[in-house]
Amino acid sequence: MEDVIRVEGLSKKFSRYRSDRPWTFQDLFSAAGRRSLKRDEFWALQDVSFSLAAGRMVGIVGRNGAGKSTLLRLVGGVGKADRGRIITQGRIGALIDLGAGFHPDLTGRENVFINGVISGLTRREVAQNFDSIVAFAELEDFIDSPLRIYSMGMHMRLAFSVAVHIQPAILLIDEVLAVGDHTYQIKCLERIVQYKAQGCAILLVSHDTSLVSRLCDEVIWLEAGRMAAHGEATEVVGQYLVEMEAENR
Repeated sequence: MEDVIRVEGLSKKFSRYRSDRPWTFQDLFSAAGRRSLKRDEFWALQDVSFSLAAGRMVGIVGRNGAGKSTLLRLVGGVGKADRGRIITQGRIGALIDLGAGFHPDLTGRENVFINGVISGLTRREVAQNFDSIVAFAELEDFIDSPLRIYSMGMHMRLAFSVAVHIQPAILLIDEVLAVGDHTYQIKCLERIVQYKAQGCAILLVSHDTSLVSRLCDEVIWLEAGRMAAHGEATEVVGQYLVEMEAENR
């Protein structure tokens, strides 16, 4: 099948400020303060390349700080690479920082429309999908209540439901599958598997290696921003677990 994501030589660097940087205007304009403005730079990603075809799922594993979330955000158009390029085809859906754009003083209904439009749907498309979004989130009795009275689980369910109703060609998932109780988590996983079967290309970041092995066709192992391995899911996850176990001895 045709590639819908192509990442070529992707590299991204960030600044790391010194602990003695100035915290007041007086410190800032002193000679010592100006000297302490110097900062280090580090590469969060270095020379990462891969492609992903429609209907395939790639898992991304690695320890904290390996560059997994940075990679997902760059593919999703958040931020700009310092080197390399990313080519994507089709609408991108992102299950990252669920509910980040929701407002607590607006009702669930109002948040669905605002977040749906922000995510790339037209207002008419949100209206057409509205009943399905509310039903999937299981929030029929609360949809016209302000978000501030929602529990965290209710909040996350609504955000997840909006995100999976935009019919994306590419779906980016970053550690958000612990949504609701066990029954609801199964429901969310089934929806993701359904999207994959319909031809959606999926990038999944997770520390749950058993989930990654079960769902993904391939796995990328990132180590300090570089690709330590890329290949068949169970093989790469096995290599990663052996390395982690060796370090913990």
